[in-house]
Amino acid sequence: MISIPPSERDLHAYVDHALSDAQRHQVELYLQANPPIAAQVEAWQRDAQNLRSALNQDLLQPANPALDPTALRQRQRRQSRRHWASAAVLLIAVSVGGLGGWQARQIIQPGSLPMSDALAAHRMFAEQGFLPADYNVVQSSEMQGWVDRYFSHAERLPDLTGAGFRPVSSRLLTTDQGGAAMVLYQDRQGRQISFYIRPPGPHNSLLPRGNRQDGELQAQYWSGPGYNYAMVGPAGLLETVKL
Repeated sequence: MISIPPSERDLHAYVDHALSDAQRHQVELYLQANPPIAAQVEAWQRDAQNLRSALNQDLLQPANPALDPTALRQRQRRQSRRHWASAAVLLIAVSVGGLGGWQARQIIQPGSLPMSDALAAHRMFAEQGFLPADYNVVQSSEMQGWVDRYFSHAERLPDLTGAGFRPVSSRLLTTDQGGAAMVLYQDRQGRQISFYIRPPGPHNSLLPRGNRQDGELQAQYWSGPGYNYAMVGPAGLLETVKL
């Protein structure tokens, strides 16, 4: 069932073709009577199509040294959070929507070290809270369906409930390896770790299972059929989580 007027959740389900024909008809009648909301939904639909195209076609972005994670970290240490965010705005192509959901498209460039893009994404969106999430979870099981829409045949999301973590939000990103996503987990103390997924790129750069530390963060990474994965979190905390 959907509410009348449709809730934000109902509108996103409409964009994602997750409503029945009768429910879609109800939403369409509402949109016809509310042109400003209809315009916003159309913008979400365009964003959704662009992101799906990126995921299906492994969209390539030109190399940009200014997006190197090392350079970002150096700027972060030199500048205050406000100055860092201002610089990041110049580096990230952002399209901000209205009512939430599909609110941003980010560009993260993987570096030469394994899954540097996963570490950079965690710093930007978990530690800094730089942009609103594309998707916020009501029930933990919903996140798996969200991931499945964009990453077919990927591994199941890690179940971290035994360690006290549950998925709370996610973001879609575009990298030079193709479309990516970061799923943020959080425990009752507010501690955060992230799960990151992207394709291995045009050169099929699959990774052996590994573990590395980068500053205050630790990354565990591996590859499965069709995708590279990483879990990222504060050094020490991630070691207590059983994948």
